[in-house]
Amino acid sequence: MSETPDPEVIELASKVFDLARTGDAEALAAYVDAGVPANLTNDRGDSLVMLAAYHGHADAVAALLARGADADRANDRGQTPLAGAVFKGEDAVVRALIAGGANPEAGTPSAVDTARMFGKAELLELFGTQ
Repeated sequence: MSETPDPEVIELASKVFDLARTGDAEALAAYVDAGVPANLTNDRGDSLVMLAAYHGHADAVAALLARGADADRANDRGQTPLAGAVFKGEDAVVRALIAGGANPEAGTPSAVDTARMFGKAELLELFGTQ
């Protein structure tokens, strides 16, 4: 049985997802500290970390990871935040994710596969692969 979501909960979730997209690390941290799940996902399985990473917000990524967010949480298409950051050319986000424990081999395609596809030798070196 499907329960109708509370409109206030939906509004709050939408606001938090927007904070991840815009990179408001301080507000994101405050919401997670107040009880919003660090691994909250949208209807496509994109986590807060995924949204912050894809939009190039290293500080927001670091704040979420420091609060227990999963650096390797894949979305419904099997994509990880790290692979998305490699694809978008967000080197600061890549470094924040690696510092937060992200696995370059996770996801489909993985960050390693994505770096190879785009000839990013410096990232392959960072990942410890060739």
